[in-house]
Order: sequence, then C-alpha cells, then structure tokens
Amino acid sequence: MPGRAGSCRACGRGADVLAQRADGVVVRHGAAVAKAHAPGTDPEGHRLRLAVAAHPELDGILLAPIGGVDGAGAQVAGRPVTAWPYGSPVDPTAPEDAPWEAVAHLLARLHRVPLERLPGPLPPMRGPLKAAAAVERLPRHPAARPVLAAWRSLPAWARGEAPAPCHPPRLCHGDLHLGQLVRHPAHQGPWLLIDVDDLGLGDPAWDLARPAAWFAAGLLAPDDWNRFLTAYREAGGPAVPPAPGDPWPQLDVPARALTVQTAALGLARSAREGREPDEAEQLMIGSCARIASLPTDLDGSRPS
Repeated sequence: MPGRAGSCRACGRGADVLAQRADGVVVRHGAAVAKAHAPGTDPEGHRLRLAVAAHPELDGILLAPIGGVDGAGAQVAGRPVTAWPYGSPVDPTAPEDAPWEAVAHLLARLHRVPLERLPGPLPPMRGPLKAAAAVERLPRHPAARPVLAAWRSLPAWARGEAPAPCHPPRLCHGDLHLGQLVRHPAHQGPWLLIDVDDLGLGDPAWDLARPAAWFAAGLLAPDDWNRFLTAYREAGGPAVPPAPGDPWPQLDVPARALTVQTAALGLARSAREGREPDEAEQLMIGSCARIASLPTDLDGSRPS
C-alpha cells in the first residue's frame, strides 16, 4: 500500500512508497523513483528490456531509466533494482480526463518500432504468463468456477503455454493499463509508457485487450473505447485492421484472457479483504460465465 518509507540517510528527506506488491516495490525519493523488481527476475531478459527502454528508437514512447542499462546489475535483498525519473500519473479520481488518445498513439508507435534496430534477441512478451499467474491465485469461492471454465476455453498461447500465432511478432508492452502512463517532466511533459517488466515480442492485440475487455463487460464507456480504438487506428497501429474493418477477430482471444485475469485478480482481492466481490468484480465474473458458454474451438490464429 502507498505510504511513507522513512528518511534517506544521505539527505534526511522522506521517501514515499508508490506501490508495494509481490511483483514489485516502487519508492519515490524527490525527482527519482526506485523499483525493486520481482524475485526470480530473469537477468538477461531484464537487461534487454532496460536496454530497449533506454534505446533512441523508444525516445518519446517509453520512460528511459536513469543511467540507461548500466543499472541493470543493481541488487537489493536478491531483487534487481532500477532507478527512473519521477513522472506524474493519470489521476484515478478523474476518469473523464483519462488520456485514451495519448495511450493509443503511444501503443501504435511502440508496435511499429523496427525490431532490427533494437538489442536482442528480445524475450517474449509476458502478458499471457501474467494472466496464468492471476488464475493460480484464485481463492476457493463459488465464483471461481466460471473464471476457471473461461480460462480453460482459451487456446494454449493465451494461457502462456505456447508461442503466440502472430506473424510477424511486434514489440509489445505486455501489461497495458492507464497506471502504466506518466507525464515527464511531471505535470507538464508528454505522456510516456512505464514499466518494462513484461515488455517483449508478441501479438500487439494483447496491449489493446484490457480496454477491450472492460468495454465488453460494460466497465468502459463506448465513447471512451471508440476514442481509444480510433486513435490507435489513425496512428497506424498494426494490431487491428484500419477502419472500417472489424477489430474483434484480432481482439477476441486476448480480450477473453484479460477478462479472466481481471476477474481472477478481483476475486483474490475480495477474498484477501474478507468481502464478497463488488459490482465491478461481479461484472467481470459474469463476463467469464458468458465466455465459458461460448464455443471452445478457438485455434488462436489471426491474420498477419
């Protein structure tokens, strides 16, 4: 949970814990942010992801780490630690101001980055593995049954059990949501994507799948979804065909997977807090029930 992290021994100023989860701890100190990454982070994949974030091809798309890739070897208590400039996040209390066009433009640019200019070989995008990890944390609860049924209906690639059938693969963020967006310099600079822990090669439709899942479940207003999708297409994003083509053949499987992931995380959160799922969590569970009732002969294929 966010809070104070004590004072810096060097300058005596306080530090703020911005996020504290099993897969990462983020602490702000003045104009800098330090992140302790998940235990067991693959060292080579971690180094390559940082190198991508620091690469000139990603300038104006990804926030670059302080010191570039040189900080990739830093360790604290066995966890890799990186330093980043502080950027101001999206205001969660003002959903009407959510920068859907900005994130769509950033995604389109990310997905079009020429891979041959980047360091490599780049690891796979970790989105499906994050979905699988969420399902593994499902609590014992009657609502877990439709979530598991929806998960089992997905093709192997969407469960992280096989490579994504996307040709050619693109550079993907892997865990896109509005919390992965900051302004830098803070409050006045352009929007940039953050958090490269799941960055890698894969199907770019995965990066559109969370807002698609929210829209399908009724959590994202149609106007906001249309703003996002239209901006992505206008910026030349390759994950879906240009308008007026139907985007759902590309988005369907990833959106189902993100629906399951969101429902699983919501159930785990409600169990941890000792309560029943709230309205938003119930909507995602209901979406899983609908997914589980659909035909299960998805092969996960998609056009090039």
